[in-house]
Amino acid sequence: MATNPMQRKARNSFLLGILVTLIVAGAIIAFLIIQLKNYKEKEEEEQANSVKVWVLSQDVISGQIITTDMLTQQVTNKNLVPSNAIGDMSILSNYSLEDKEGNEIITEYKNNKSTLYLSKEGKKYELKEETETGNYYMEEDDEKKYIEFTEVPIIAKVDMNKNTIITVDMINKSNEKTTDDLRKQEYNMLVLPSQLQTGEYIDIRLSLPSGQDYIVVSKKQVEIPQVGGIDVEDSIWVKMAEDEIITMNNAIVDAYRILGSKLYVTTYTEAGTQNAATPTYVPSREVALLIQSDPNIIETARNELIARYNNNASTRNDVLNPSINSNGEDGDENLKTKVEESITDSKENRKEYLDSLGGDY
Repeated sequence: MATNPMQRKARNSFLLGILVTLIVAGAIIAFLIIQLKNYKEKEEEEQANSVKVWVLSQDVISGQIITTDMLTQQVTNKNLVPSNAIGDMSILSNYSLEDKEGNEIITEYKNNKSTLYLSKEGKKYELKEETETGNYYMEEDDEKKYIEFTEVPIIAKVDMNKNTIITVDMINKSNEKTTDDLRKQEYNMLVLPSQLQTGEYIDIRLSLPSGQDYIVVSKKQVEIPQVGGIDVEDSIWVKMAEDEIITMNNAIVDAYRILGSKLYVTTYTEAGTQNAATPTYVPSREVALLIQSDPNIIETARNELIARYNNNASTRNDVLNPSINSNGEDGDENLKTKVEESITDSKENRKEYLDSLGGDY
């Protein structure tokens, strides 16, 4: 049947509209396919360039011990982080492995297998685990020797802010090891820096009126006791080994007996990178003999102290002893007064602390 021109024109317009719609829809679909492909390629590229890193969840100061609860793991672009950033917690764990003699325990990966080695006197000894007991041992001269691990804390080398990415160069092993003779001591007769904070590392020094200045104990992490949530002004806690406790007590006696002397505290500026200073204070001969016979002092500490006394006995005889003798009875009276004041201060601080508990003790 013939159609008139108007019908033909309407049909052609309809077909043209369908064609245009199909072309536009095809273009949109093609655009979306290209966009989806680009998105997938970008996502794959991001995944290929992504790495897991450990970041700090809080601020830390140089020398502060870093524990796992201070860390959170994040995923970021590997091009935006240092190549030595730490992403595997096992790397942190390797930093804290030593045996009781201080020999380092290292891990080596070969053929997708990790093996522990003990590094001793320039040699490596493979450590094996005993199936029956779970204990580790090494074989030396065809003899089985058991190895006891000891944990050494990881510390920050420098001050770091929250969200800092941890790298190998930012952390180190602590100098402090937990030994059987380690005790927490409280001292309230020291001259403290005005801005001393818990967690900082300190030296305790003895200054004489003649100008001589001696390091009594070095690089100790300080904790400031609190009463009612407020730091005590004149007291600190430090962890001390038996030999350090005895030496410190001797230094306190010398400081009290020598008029014009003082025991004071100095802080480390970057405790994480600075080595401990070498103590230069020489205890009295009586104390040296006590240290030599004290069964609670580990052998290495005893030998170091005896050597220090023997090498520097002239310092004691030429400087400290004459200063003490020159004060005579005045020095002894000052000693008695200062000891009594120290005891009184300790009792008052203890009473304030118990009062702050509200009687629930």
